[in-house]
Amino acid sequence: MELIFTLDKIESAATKFAIATAAYKVFALEGEMGAGKTTFVHAFCKVAGVTDNTSSPTFSIINQYITQQQKIIYHIDLYRLKDEEEALQAGVEDCLFSGNTCFVEWPQKAPGIFPDTTLHVSITSIDMNTRKLKINL
Repeated sequence: MELIFTLDKIESAATKFAIATAAYKVFALEGEMGAGKTTFVHAFCKVAGVTDNTSSPTFSIINQYITQQQKIIYHIDLYRLKDEEEALQAGVEDCLFSGNTCFVEWPQKAPGIFPDTTLHVSITSIDMNTRKLKINL
């Protein structure tokens, strides 16, 4: 499945994504720096009912958000980690196997810790305002 959207329609794309992937909990987000991975997660959180401010987890590694329905969404960024051992020490595996929704940026940093049911999603920038999201169902 592919979604092509402009940034002003990102919430609509996030809603379509949520519906199409409702059976999945863990999403490995692949894409170049600046492709829009974090921006897409923020849009997903908004349509999922998160009212708190969302921010990039680049320095904190793991951000946790609570929806209005009291569901947890984890946003994880492995960019600064060296390997799987550092991811394990940071508590990433606990999030991945918690049963809660998890979005992980830079999953290639620790590929061996993901559940078999992980859905791989790539985000690419077509131009300054347009993104392509490819879901490998």
